[in-house]
Amino acid sequence: MLTKDILNALAQYTKDMQHKVTLVLQTGEHSKRSELKDMLSQFASISDKITLEERDDSERFRSPVTFGLDVDGKPTGIVFSGVPGGHEFNSFVLAVLQSGGVKLKLDESIQKMIKKVVNPLKFQVFVSLSCHACPDVVQAMNQFALLNDNIEAEMIDGSVYPDLIEEKGIQGVPTVYMNGEVFATGQIDTAKLIDKLGETQAEMFQASNDVEQLPLQDVTVIGGGPAGVAAAIYSARKGLNVTIVADRFGGQVKDTMGIENLISVPKTTGPELTNSLMDHLNDYEVNVREHLRVDSIEKGDIKKLTLTSGEVVETKTIIIATGANWRELGVPGEKENIGNGVAYCPHCDGPFYKGKDVAVIGGGNSGVEAALDLAGIVKSVTVFEFLPELKADQVLIDQINARDNISVIKNAQTKEILAADGKVNAIEYIDRDTSEVHQKELQGVFVQIGLVPNSSILKGIVDLTKYGEVIINEKGQTSEEGIFACGDVTTVPYKQIVIAMGEGAKASLAAYDHILMSKPAVKADSAAA
Repeated sequence: MLTKDILNALAQYTKDMQHKVTLVLQTGEHSKRSELKDMLSQFASISDKITLEERDDSERFRSPVTFGLDVDGKPTGIVFSGVPGGHEFNSFVLAVLQSGGVKLKLDESIQKMIKKVVNPLKFQVFVSLSCHACPDVVQAMNQFALLNDNIEAEMIDGSVYPDLIEEKGIQGVPTVYMNGEVFATGQIDTAKLIDKLGETQAEMFQASNDVEQLPLQDVTVIGGGPAGVAAAIYSARKGLNVTIVADRFGGQVKDTMGIENLISVPKTTGPELTNSLMDHLNDYEVNVREHLRVDSIEKGDIKKLTLTSGEVVETKTIIIATGANWRELGVPGEKENIGNGVAYCPHCDGPFYKGKDVAVIGGGNSGVEAALDLAGIVKSVTVFEFLPELKADQVLIDQINARDNISVIKNAQTKEILAADGKVNAIEYIDRDTSEVHQKELQGVFVQIGLVPNSSILKGIVDLTKYGEVIINEKGQTSEEGIFACGDVTTVPYKQIVIAMGEGAKASLAAYDHILMSKPAVKADSAAA
């Protein structure tokens, strides 16, 4: 299963392990157990710090295709139910390395928050091995377990446990249960997981005196997509003190599977591009605050940003690069059925609709690309477009016209998403030509109608359009002196990766010019002294 090249690479990674890790595999019979045992045996062979042990521990493990990680004879709380291949292989590798003492990826302030949890929490993360968003959740939960003995984290591959998926009515991944109750469904990043966890574990957000204050920053970038990373790199190259705050790096790009319009890069994927962005960023001295959000912004010559961890960052300039999120339909039945027939990521949730009839709402590039992706999995796809004609590029329209299982309904206004017994079973729409109301029976609805700017925190800070976009001039300057903006959150037309990168570089250069032209800024407490 694991090639020689992979094993050699893994052997290099394990050299930094400080503790011995035991892979404990439940005994018994299962059709996939031999595959799992072979993978674990190969993995254990790469280092004397990793061993495989078969043991009957049915109280701890779900089935013979379940295994856990122990360190020095003590369970870490990390369990995998299924064969962690596909996108989850990295989750497995990281779990072993981090259990063995390799540095966790979570920000120090987040680690301190997780360590404060006092109640026993058992998380179950249901995944699909083809889901590119699931590993982020699995890896976050595994780190939570390593940080706190009160927390357990189990990855469950839905394809290995179809009866359990049916019993719980799961139609989308990742789906997270906490102590037997639904905790989160659909795509969710670590920052939002921490927010939700804090809703029930108030002790996480208790004030702490051990947060180390950064010195005064020249530039603080809010957002970790292409625009934000470009701004941070350009600022660092000028020799400035730079901090970047991001709830997740990559932004919407991370959810894009096919990228063919980034000039000089003929073809890549969102996850690959995100990794490249991070590799480039890590070449420079930038203070990274990942999985955190900005709670508030205080204006002035010296601006103050309060993060969700409680840390306060003082900075001369701010570059806003918060991007955008999927736009919702805003019709009855949408929010109520997220994870039960309503989805926004065809790559993540498409496999759950194999052999079923689904709809894609939106006839732009995103909608048509989603329809093409789904057509190879589902029984049929119906594309609903509000306007008289599709807005997608002609090359994409030609492709859907060539597919027998894709149909298009134009001039259609979605009225309601219908459900029965907790599952989507139809969509109700209005024919805008005749005003007649129709129903289309189906089992899934994928919403692809564009993006909405992530600008709620900026109200009262800078001027926004009625659509929530940050108003900027040709240099990325906002209405507030010393605050710049770039990328999809702004009024710049054509929301494209290559444009966002250029706008990030431009905003950084403008911020640098602003610093050069401004009088020396000092912290308020320094001035008082």
